[in-house]
Parts: sequence; structure tokens; C-alpha cells
Amino acid sequence: MILMTILVFVIILGLLIFVHELGHFVMAKRAGMHVQEFGFGFPPRLFGIRRGETVYSINWIPLGGFVKIAGEDGGDLADPRAFGNKSFWRRFGVIIAGVAMNMIFAWFLIFLGLWAFGTPMDLTDVPADLLRNSSVREAKISIVAVEPGSPAEQAGFRMGDAILSVDGQKFEEIEPLIAYSRSRAGQSIHYEFQRGQEIVSRDVTPRVNPPEGSGPVGFAPAKVALVSYPFFSSLGLALQGLYNKTIAILLAFGALFGHLFATGKVMEGLSGPVGIAVLTRDFTRLGFAYLIQFAATLSINLAIINAFPFPALDGGRILFLIIEKIRGVKSVKWERIANTAGFLFLLLLMVAVTWRDIGRNLEQFKRLFERII
Repeated sequence: MILMTILVFVIILGLLIFVHELGHFVMAKRAGMHVQEFGFGFPPRLFGIRRGETVYSINWIPLGGFVKIAGEDGGDLADPRAFGNKSFWRRFGVIIAGVAMNMIFAWFLIFLGLWAFGTPMDLTDVPADLLRNSSVREAKISIVAVEPGSPAEQAGFRMGDAILSVDGQKFEEIEPLIAYSRSRAGQSIHYEFQRGQEIVSRDVTPRVNPPEGSGPVGFAPAKVALVSYPFFSSLGLALQGLYNKTIAILLAFGALFGHLFATGKVMEGLSGPVGIAVLTRDFTRLGFAYLIQFAATLSINLAIINAFPFPALDGGRILFLIIEKIRGVKSVKWERIANTAGFLFLLLLMVAVTWRDIGRNLEQFKRLFERII
């Protein structure tokens, strides 16, 4: 499972960054710019093939890709096809193309899930018209959240666990399951879960007086199924899904920055590569239909983050481009300084978030090293 998680993580992250860079590459070619290299992965180079003026390379670190355009850093201005010698709108198109490609790719993944593989959907409160002309399969009661510090967390319940039975009884609806847990408050009850390909058993004692707004065991159940739609219906529903996911992610970023400015601390929900790898493991266990939706969400996240008007990101480059357009003067020196400072800040932030991710998953890392040793 460890090797599978690493492989899936590398494929997803590499593919999302590669799609982003592909957008820059295609638009640069269409804008008539001198593209020196288009690489899959990051150097050192494994091998490269020259086609015309462009080297197409395969590199050793398979986490994305890059596009090298003449004059992109403000140099090579003697080349009439350099990035800096092109018009405002051509440069704008090249920069924004990466963000656009990630959004398009996210829409495609959502569409693929809706049409070909089924998309996970909570049937608890879903409107009847949304299920019209759909195919519903693999309906099950699953855990969608686990309350920190609750009996469920202490017993080892996990998000995504499908409840097979409780004390040997099977439940097809949520209310009878909750009622049974309440009736057994203070007494040990036995749960059986489907966790990926495993059958997992856990004993837990429901609380007699749970906190307000919480259940006796401390997890949120939902009746989840894989729902598929015809081809043309999926096209429109994928756009709606893209919109809903984008709004949800923007609201999450808003809450994150609001918390940061109010307290000076980063919210617990922020994750780096380690946190994403852990989530990749969880979604891989759930199956491909869940994994494809996770990849779509990551693609939207990548697009939104890159659109931020911060140095070293695409949004920051667009900001400098707009400033240049307003002033009528290029500020190559200051742009380089800002991008270098922005890159160093983002690198430090990534290190800090990764360190915290390792701390949050320390027990899992201990078990991993024990297995390796």
C-alpha cells in the first residue's frame, strides 16, 4: 500500500503540474514565442529530443514540468521572439494559460467521474430531480467526518470507513443507526467496517452525555453512493460541479486568511506535500471514483493558488504585467527581486507546513519506518 500511495501521489501531482505547464507551452507557441525547452519532470535531465528550436526533455524528478521561454526573465531582448518583446495580451495569455488549463482539467476529471466511473454523492438530502436519469450503485453508510477527541477517534474510526454492521446488525438508513448507538450509551458496541480492501473491527463505548451538536460516538455518517449520468447530462453537471468546488475552495481560503490575520497563526487545515500524500492514501483506499474527484479538487486548488497576485506565482507575474502596462515602463530588476523573495517565502512556508504535517502524522511515520527496518 505504501508503494502504491507513493506512485499514485507522484502521478497525480506530476500530472497536475504538467497540465499547468502544458498550458503555458501551447499558448507560447501560438503567440510565436521562442520556446527553448519543454520538460516533463524537473532536472537533472534524463534525456532530451530536439524538434525544431525546442528541446523536449524527460527529467529525473517526476513532479511536474517546466517551460523555458527566451526572454522570460527579462533577458534575450535582442531576440524579436523573446517573451519580453511580445505584446501585453500575448504575454498575459501565456501566463494565464496555466491556471486555465488546471480549471479545464478539473472540469474534465469531474465529467469523467460523472459519466464513466460514478461520482460519490451523499444521498441523505439530495433533491429527487438530481437523481433523474441517473444510475445509482454501491449505496452504503459511510463515515464522512470524525470528531477530534471523541470515542470514535480514540477507537480508530476513519473518514471513508463504510459501516458493514454494528453488533452484528446491518443498517441501511442513518436514523436507526444513530438510535441504536444512543440506546447503548455507556456500553461497549462492536463495529465492522469496509476500509479499502480490508475488513476492520473496532469496539467503542458511546457517550452518555455527548457535547451539544455531537452524537454519542462522535462521527458523522452519510448514505453515500456512486452516481453516474448519461454523456450529455454529465457535461453540464460537470460545469456545475466545477463551480461548486471552486466556490467552496475560495471560501476555505477566505477563512484561512481571515484566521491568519485575526490570530497570526495558520489554520490546522493547511497541508503541504506530506498532508496531500496522506490524503492520497485515504482516497486510494476508497477507490478510483473517489480518487478522481480528489485529483479534480487538487487541480482547482493549484489554479487558485497560482492566480494569487503574489510574487513568484502566475498571479504575481500578471500583476507586474499590469503595472508595466499602466506605467509604460518595464521594471525587470524589481520584478526579479520580488519573484526571488516571493519564491524564498513560499519555500519557507512549504518547509513549515511540511514539518507540521510530519508532526500530525508522526505515529504513521513511526510505523512506516518500523516496517522498512
